[in-house]
Order: sequence, then C-alpha cells, then structure tokens
Amino acid sequence: MVAGDPAERGAARLLVLGAGPAQLGLLAAARRHGLYVIAVDRDPGAPGFRYADRRAIVSTEDESGIERLAGAERVGGVVAPGIDWPVAIAARVAGRLGLPHPVSPETAALSTSKLRQREAFAAAGVPQPRYVVCSGADEAAAAAESLGYPCVVKAPDRQGQRGLTLVSEARRTASAVEVALDASRSATLLVEEHVDGREVTVNGFSSGGRFHPLTVTDRLTAEAPAFGVALAHAWPSELEPQRIAGAIDVAAAAVEAIGIAEGPSYTQVLVAEEGARVGEVAARLGGGHDAELCRAVLGVDLNGLALASALAWEIRPQQLAPVAQAGGGCVRFLVAPQGELRHVSGLEEAYAVDGIKGIRVYRKPGHRFGPLMRGSDRAGAILAVAGSRDEALRHADRAAELVRFETVPVESLEHV
Repeated sequence: MVAGDPAERGAARLLVLGAGPAQLGLLAAARRHGLYVIAVDRDPGAPGFRYADRRAIVSTEDESGIERLAGAERVGGVVAPGIDWPVAIAARVAGRLGLPHPVSPETAALSTSKLRQREAFAAAGVPQPRYVVCSGADEAAAAAESLGYPCVVKAPDRQGQRGLTLVSEARRTASAVEVALDASRSATLLVEEHVDGREVTVNGFSSGGRFHPLTVTDRLTAEAPAFGVALAHAWPSELEPQRIAGAIDVAAAAVEAIGIAEGPSYTQVLVAEEGARVGEVAARLGGGHDAELCRAVLGVDLNGLALASALAWEIRPQQLAPVAQAGGGCVRFLVAPQGELRHVSGLEEAYAVDGIKGIRVYRKPGHRFGPLMRGSDRAGAILAVAGSRDEALRHADRAAELVRFETVPVESLEHV
C-alpha cells in the first residue's frame, strides 16, 4: 500500500455506501480521521448522515448512480461497511474508476453470494454445513427430508435474516420456501443442515495476504421466531481455547478460499462437538458494531484499518497488534416495544453505568417498530467493557433497563 502524509489524508474524499446502523462506526471513524465523507443511503433519516459532509439520497444498490456520484465527487475510495450486497458494487465501481479497493470484483462477488461461497468452500475443503441448492418447494422438501429436521431454508444472496427460516418439521417447509424465494434476487434457495452448537464471529483483517484474527465473540441470539438475530456479541468467547483456535483456523481457510488478501473480514462459525464449520464470510466489517468492540477490548482500530484499506494508505504491523484494554466486553442490542416511537429517555442515566463506552439509538420519533424478526428491527446498541465478559454483560443489561423507548400502538393512531 502507498503511504499518505497527514495533509493528504485530511483532504481524502471517501464515498461510503450506507448510512444506517451498520455504518455508524466507520462513519464516525472517518470523521475522527479528518476525511471528507459522502454518504449514500435511500433513507433521508438514516442516522449515519450526521457524520457525513455530504449526503446523497441514493440506494446502496443503485450501481450506476453510485458510479456517477463517485466520479462527480472525485473520491479517492469507495467502501461498503456492514452490509453485503454493496460490497460487490463498491469493488466494481472502484475497478472501473481506477480507484484502490481491498478486494477484487471477483472476490467481492463471492463474498456476497452464499451459494458461490459454498461452492468455493467445497472446492477448498473448508468445513461447512451440508447444503442443497433448490428452485422450488418440491426440491426443498426432498432436500429437507435428506438433510433432516430441523434444517435451515435461506435466500442465497441476502443478509440480516431476510429470507431465512429455521424449519422444524415438514409441514413448515413450503412457507419457508415462499419466504426465501420472495427475498432472493435469483430463482434459487438453499436448504442447509442445522448445526447444533455455539455460534461465534471471527473478526479479522488481512494485510499483504496474511490473515490477522482479532476478536472471536459469542453471538447470543433471540428466541424463535427471530431465528439468527443477535441480541449481544460477547468477548471473549466462552469456548475452550482449542475450540477458539479451531474457529480461527476455519475462518482463515474461508477467507483464503474466496480470495480476501486485504481488508476486513467477518466470518460466522458454527462450533459443534465434531468441530467448527463456516456459516458464511463477508469481505467487510461486521454490522453489529464489531469494530468498535474490537477497539474497546483490544486497542485495534478496525474501523481505521478499513478506511486505510479503502484509500490505499500504508498499514503498519503495530496497527494490527492487539493489546488487551479490558478483561471482557460486549455489544448489547436494544429492542423497543412494538408501535410508533414517540420518545427515548434514560440515556444520561444509562451512560453513567460503570463500563458503558457507548450507546447508539438507531431510530427517530415517528419510526414504527414491529416484532423482532431481523437485525434491522433492533432499536439500538450498548457497548460495555469490564474486568470479565459476564461483568460487561451485566453492565450492559443494567444500562439497557434504563433506556426507555416510549411507543404508541399503531392501531390507536389509525383511529385518530
């Protein structure tokens, strides 16, 4: 990578695809690093816009619009943190405009397709759940019978629990197929073996082809029907050291299999009695404030590293050297009551709780909360650190009790 002096860095112009909750950490880091930021999001009320020098109300999936904007703004880099599909768009746009980018368009495409990942993992011998590619209800029913119940039915090109269902019995397969195909960008879906074990996230960064594992966190998830929705990321993982090492090994193999040699990666790993298997890998930062947690507990500025990789700045070895800042930490997500948001209170009291390093509220008054079904249904997050992981979780729970989301039932509003 090419080094840039501080003056050049201060003048650098960066296009960030997304200004929602998943992009807040990187956008705040870009402001901290003195960048000129153009943020793109189709939601005029996206919370990350407050960190941008310029906001563009454009969908993060509008590739031609993003390319025109990048060219007109003469940006020095394009980055898509926290969400999958725009990663491939950012890589293609950067390639056509001659901009630096940590991954190639080919690798970015692999990272945004669960099906193509599965094929790459199989070719490289990366452990993964058994799966079958299907195009309809009959094929899915046969695949589910073959793999056994419970099984997972999912869209191959979505994230954040969109098009994802845990199927416990045969009579529920057809509705799960409908959900997956409705969300899928193609006419296919995946039926996968359900791995009964601990779900962890390996957040890493690659530089010069070398994979550097950073935080390995336990994903503490919600009860059904919110299958796969994380309520907390807790560090360090409670797994035994050898199992953590196994999770890191398969994450490194997955990153190599899809060709990530530079930049951040986010790998979900399923750890069962028989060993670790890769659920999926993304060539981006985690969307659940994983980078902020990394900085809080290990002192590694993962958001800053992602900015450096997007702008081709030099990355020094010491920037990737973890130094323990706390014995434990967590990101604990907030869930609001259903209804239209009127007011959020208790933030000052929550900030006063020991160990609280940050609180983010995702929505403004007027937003309508439904039932918790996907990651996007969460209302905010709390970052906490302490002497141990359990203590950090207790601090975060105490702070969460103090944050109050006042909502009004939507039904009562419709009768006004």
